[in-house]
Amino acid sequence: MKLNRRTALAGAALLPFARAARAEDFPTKPIKIVVPFAAGSATDLVARGLGAKLQEILKQPIVIENKPGASGQLGASAVATAPADGYTLLMGTNTTNAANGALFKKLSYDPEKDFAPIARCVTGVNALVVNNDLPVKSVAELIDYSKKNPGKLNYAEASASQRLSGEMFNSLAGVKMERVPYKASPQALGDVASGQVQVMFPDLPQALTQIQAGRVRGIGVTGPQRTKVAPDLPAIAETVKGYSLVFWLAVFAPAATPRPIQQKLFDAIAEAMKDPATVQAMTQGRMEAAVMGLDDFAAYVKSETKWWTNAIKAAGIEPE
Repeated sequence: MKLNRRTALAGAALLPFARAARAEDFPTKPIKIVVPFAAGSATDLVARGLGAKLQEILKQPIVIENKPGASGQLGASAVATAPADGYTLLMGTNTTNAANGALFKKLSYDPEKDFAPIARCVTGVNALVVNNDLPVKSVAELIDYSKKNPGKLNYAEASASQRLSGEMFNSLAGVKMERVPYKASPQALGDVASGQVQVMFPDLPQALTQIQAGRVRGIGVTGPQRTKVAPDLPAIAETVKGYSLVFWLAVFAPAATPRPIQQKLFDAIAEAMKDPATVQAMTQGRMEAAVMGLDDFAAYVKSETKWWTNAIKAAGIEPE
């Protein structure tokens, strides 16, 4: 049956109301949060801690799916091409949504055009760890050893923040440690512990577990000053002037997700993070809760993209 013009116009007029009704009913089925890094990473920790509380608030199951690889590109691409209905979300980071554009000549997604920024959740710093057999116990000793033993030190990395941490260290400290890329941080950190690689800049939550177990030696953090999470670890900046790197973890939706659904998602995340037990589960006391949403967060992502792009260029990193 063919629709006449009057019927078509009536249907078009009702469309906004239908969309509003769907947004009001949202969610009516499970929501998937894609983590573009491996299980056990800081990104995974935050997603699982947040997801547990969101299930209570939204009254629907929250499914966490780890999809690591290609500096977060695999997971980010999966969300970028998912239906824009609020049921597939990305636990993104500065790597996937601010830095990758400057690290790769061609991305499988557009960090700006393909996503709607929903909520920044936490911020954190990386640690500087070394293999226990390496004869260095401070940042100054690492610099001295590297200069006296050119070509002998490698650093492992599995994300943009880890890579930039290493290359920024090379540039500002005047040393040359060779990069060894990994698909996942846990594997990279395991190789540092076993001595296959000597140095790494993993996220602090993951690093502290290994440091406290005695598997690696922690000698610094990448933030501009010491963190209350690990006050015994000096800031690299205490030795290397101008050194500073902070990462963030955040929720993104596909770009065309209706604004009412974006708002509902942000409201649920903000409510979840008012719960101290949820924040503890997300951060394990090793990161900082830092909620920011929607328009403010969108502006923040733009400024962060500029910062990471400039920092990557300054560190002499060529796009791959």
